[in-house]
Amino acid sequence: MDLKLTGKVALILAASKGLGKAIALSLSQEGAQVIIGSRDAEQLNKTADEIKKATGNEVVAIPVDVSDALQLSDFIKKAGNTFGRIDILLNNAGGPPFDKFENFDDEQWQKAFDLNLLSFARTSKQVLPYMQQVGGGRIINIISGSVKAVLGNSVLSTAMRMGVVGMAKLMADEYGPYNITVNNVAPGLILTDRIKHTLPKGMDPDEAIKEKAKSIPLGRIGKPEELAALVTFLASEQASYISGTTIQVDGGANRAIM
Repeated sequence: MDLKLTGKVALILAASKGLGKAIALSLSQEGAQVIIGSRDAEQLNKTADEIKKATGNEVVAIPVDVSDALQLSDFIKKAGNTFGRIDILLNNAGGPPFDKFENFDDEQWQKAFDLNLLSFARTSKQVLPYMQQVGGGRIINIISGSVKAVLGNSVLSTAMRMGVVGMAKLMADEYGPYNITVNNVAPGLILTDRIKHTLPKGMDPDEAIKEKAKSIPLGRIGKPEELAALVTFLASEQASYISGTTIQVDGGANRAIM
């Protein structure tokens, strides 16, 4: 299937590793011109080189801390000036810590808000003029399966991700007339570094992962490239009638009907 992404410009955040890296690679393989950002400049440049070698396509790396408003604004301007357009935005950021509600103070709530909700709002707002200029675009938010089913000790993540769900729904309504779709992808257990933070303390990681996989109908943990495949489809022309929705990638782990 030709996803018609050749020549499209994709902006991917938190892309130095994990899900962001897998998504950047997948979009580049489909011919998109990829711009990646994250705080770790050294790792980001290494990732850009790896994707270039794998796909033969140019990859631009621009370091950015998405929780810093000035850095984020500068990042968007540099990205927009690189190819003269932005067609696809992948909002992504490292998740906040896991703990009980009573253990979080105001500072930790504010950090979670800045990183996991406000940064998505800022980035989305600043790419809209570029998308309107080219007659359409795709905004895709990586959130969490906790918006569909409660995940223990995830109060910061769940609160912020639920905010993103509401924001995306309203944006889809407001920007649909401009041919801009807005969707959320909610990962379940995917084999990335962050999964370690959800594992029981004092238990062997491999055994803990096997134990968690028992509750998943497919009987295993997901791969980053499996989630990346969905994101790449949502970024394509074929997904032009999908907007305002949240899609889970969890191997069937969530049993909720709605």
